[in-house]
Amino acid sequence: MFLSRALSRSPKTLTLTRGFAALNGTHFREPDPSKPRLVLAYSGGLDTSCQLSWLAKEKGYEVCAYIADLGQDDTLDQSAIDAIREKAEISGAYAFYCEDLKEDFVENYVFKSIQASALYEGRYLLGTSIARPCISARQVEICKAENATHISHGSTGKGNDQVRFELAYLGMDPTLTCVTMWRDPEYLETFQGRLDLIDYAEREGIPVSATKKVSFSEDENCMHISYESGELEDPAFPGHTHEYPAEMWKKTTPLEDTPDTPCNLTIDFVKGNPVKVTNVDDGTVVTGSLDLFMYLNKVGGEHGVGREDIVENRFVGMKSRGCYECPGGAILFRSHLDLETLCMDREVMRIRDGLTVKFSELAYNGFWFTPEMTFLRSTMELSQAAVTGSVDVRLFKGNVINRGRSSPFSLYNQDLVSMDIEGGFNAEMSTGFIQTLSTRLKASAARDLTLDAAEAQA
Repeated sequence: MFLSRALSRSPKTLTLTRGFAALNGTHFREPDPSKPRLVLAYSGGLDTSCQLSWLAKEKGYEVCAYIADLGQDDTLDQSAIDAIREKAEISGAYAFYCEDLKEDFVENYVFKSIQASALYEGRYLLGTSIARPCISARQVEICKAENATHISHGSTGKGNDQVRFELAYLGMDPTLTCVTMWRDPEYLETFQGRLDLIDYAEREGIPVSATKKVSFSEDENCMHISYESGELEDPAFPGHTHEYPAEMWKKTTPLEDTPDTPCNLTIDFVKGNPVKVTNVDDGTVVTGSLDLFMYLNKVGGEHGVGREDIVENRFVGMKSRGCYECPGGAILFRSHLDLETLCMDREVMRIRDGLTVKFSELAYNGFWFTPEMTFLRSTMELSQAAVTGSVDVRLFKGNVINRGRSSPFSLYNQDLVSMDIEGGFNAEMSTGFIQTLSTRLKASAARDLTLDAAEAQA
């Protein structure tokens, strides 16, 4: 399909289509055709603003700045987006894109992970991990639209995100060249720390007044917020003698301040995907993937659901400490798993549970756009064919309490399991069943008795 562009007023506002979802961007100027084009995953913060300027002015790239709107505070309203766009232009970008990916993120990444019961190392709901392929997919589309041969991100050389971004890029388009400033010797020599970045920004006229003044770093999207670094690098902090930084815990209420009255919800699923949330206390009914997820974030956060403080194993080989808030994800994880116990065959669930560990590792390590993940996602989707029904949950003081579940495809036979009626099950058959199962055990027990007797005689 041919590339079509609708252009108006200066700076030029673009709507681009080329066989993929429409892209909305702004061109500040025409790029120099003699320079290679590069699309940078851009946040508008100090780090990526300096990287943008360095790439454009020191490395000789024509840089297109791209920010993915995943529901973070930085993109809550148009004025905030406008400020980021202006900073991108000041920093040297020839074009700017802000892509609203919230619904795509929820439907194609969050819900897919919930279907898979994905939980890295038994605790982390992968809120940052699954955001990276979502961001990367649209970034690669923009590279195609802009005829860019290079691509970049602002991730550090110690973390997981560098791997996630670059494996995603190359898993979609192996012709792209990744340029990474935090692994560039000249850049590392120039910028020893935050003060060097601030000095550079001031010299280049890049606004830094809105730079956050907290010791820790955070990554936010509509699924979660993660907090790392600063005093959080001490895994014993805060313990019983200190408190978490006051700026932390934005999505969830402290337990001591949560309501003393619980919140009762019914969540409807179709083939493992949530389709409706009903608050039975006040009658609120929410449908639509993004709307219901944001509603679960709201009520879950009010009741303190979804906080985690963990030490995890990074893919690059070191342990790291992270704190997470994921209220909506925690509610859906517990609710979905509860419905599965009613609808999913026992042996299918056991196999799926084994594959869940692999799914979580692949998502965490950045292997979303790979043959093995394509296989796993298809397998997980197949396992959800009968996971349709309703789950009743109660939110109270940080807990998600399962209260009941029902499904038209339930494998639960109340007559069969009842202790009050026979229900078509002949209990006498259990004698032969138990005797057959115990054949191996009786042989081992007899051997052990013989060994004990031999040792006693010795």
